Amino acid sequence: MRDSAIDASRVVRESMKGRVASPGDTPASTGNVANIVTVARILLAPVFIWLLLWDGGELGVIRYIAAALFILAIATDSLDGQLARRRNLVTDVGIILDPIADKILIGGALVALSILGELWWWVTIVILVREFGITIFRFIALRDRAIPASLAGKAKTIVQSVAVSLFLVPLWTLLGDWVHVVNWVVMGLALVLTVYSGIEYLWQAWRTRKGAA
Repeated sequence: MRDSAIDASRVVRESMKGRVASPGDTPASTGNVANIVTVARILLAPVFIWLLLWDGGELGVIRYIAAALFILAIATDSLDGQLARRRNLVTDVGIILDPIADKILIGGALVALSILGELWWWVTIVILVREFGITIFRFIALRDRAIPASLAGKAKTIVQSVAVSLFLVPLWTLLGDWVHVVNWVVMGLALVLTVYSGIEYLWQAWRTRKGAA
């Protein structure tokens, strides 16, 4: 067991060697700037969730701070990917963490909103089952092949982010109850895209496996 721990420690130290921010063709460090941004986004999740629950539906200043942190974290979604691609800092760790960061942020916000009674639980459950189900399926069944993100999948991520942001920022207190209608329409669109893109992904996976066979 001690030898295994030493080997694991050595692997971690070796993975940290390499380029951190500069572009190039040499191996990139696991602790490069793109992965740091991804980890920072993940670490923001428990902070804004705690603030959201602390506000407890009072819709005060804390609620706005929580919403701002979520929007900041979700708005930097493409930043880590762009840094990794443009500076050739792509690592296996980054490939795994990037989609997980989005799901933790979106999933955490949905669960918190449902706890506060502002979002139906069945909506949260459907989205979470799709997101984490597809992620697990990708890692287990499709670890040896990649299926590119479809237009519906990309649109799903954007609409989910907008829908959750609209639910988090209590604009209805300033503009009136009609904002709730807009919020639910956008959330409904996010739900439809979530289910559709999930079915589309499974269909593409079946076709890919069939073609390989």
